[in-house]
Amino acid sequence: MRNKEMEERIIRNYERDENMMILVFAQWCVNQDLDPAELYMRAYPEQADNPVLRQTIELTVPKDEAGPIPDETVLGVLSLFGNEELAFVVTEEIDRRRRKGKV
Repeated sequence: MRNKEMEERIIRNYERDENMMILVFAQWCVNQDLDPAELYMRAYPEQADNPVLRQTIELTVPKDEAGPIPDETVLGVLSLFGNEELAFVVTEEIDRRRRKGKV
């Protein structure tokens, strides 16, 4: 495989994995009765419109049709991709939920 082909393959794999990370985040939000776009906006106010997030939100399923996504999973996936700001906002929501007694 030539260097150019290898670079393109790495980029495609990263983008695919990044889309999966966004889907995990968005579905976790739906499962928690949270708006993924609103949380994303709190983390990244300079990115008013994220087309990939918007497209990915359309792939989520209703809460009652989704499997559970543990808090640790969403935080781990966000950290893996360097989304520390978004992980911070998610952590705030987890703390808020725990204070309300909705573990």
